[in-house]
Amino acid sequence: MELILKKDVENLGFTDDVVTVKNGYGRNFLIPQGYATLATPSAKKVLAETLKQRAFKEKKVIEDAQKLADKLATILELKITAKTGEKDKLFGSVSNADLADALEKEGVSIEKKFISIAGGLIKRTGQYEATIRFHRDVISNFTFDVVAEAK
Repeated sequence: MELILKKDVENLGFTDDVVTVKNGYGRNFLIPQGYATLATPSAKKVLAETLKQRAFKEKKVIEDAQKLADKLATILELKITAKTGEKDKLFGSVSNADLADALEKEGVSIEKKFISIAGGLIKRTGQYEATIRFHRDVISNFTFDVVAEAK
């Protein structure tokens, strides 16, 4: 089943992509939830025209995303403090939401859903890497430290 995505869908595609999915997934989830529409020939023509018009606007969005990525690159060191127990094990965990909050304090505003920490939740102190997606074409890696809170 061919569909045109209305919204970004994790592990499937971005807005306005034409994707092929199994019939049940498209009929029972994507279309009723408003994530996609059927890719009929007329819908594909409308999409092509929309993409042509959007190409110019997209250039500015990519430039803004690149500026934000460059601003992130200027942050040389970011430390997230957390309560720890024995052997540097954290009480709780550090997630992408915690990283988003820490970056917000540094002046870089990113939604948590665009941050992906390698390995998921962090349960120990140390140095970690996250992948941050500013735009589908602008993705950067960021290294940060999780340190123990001073007792």
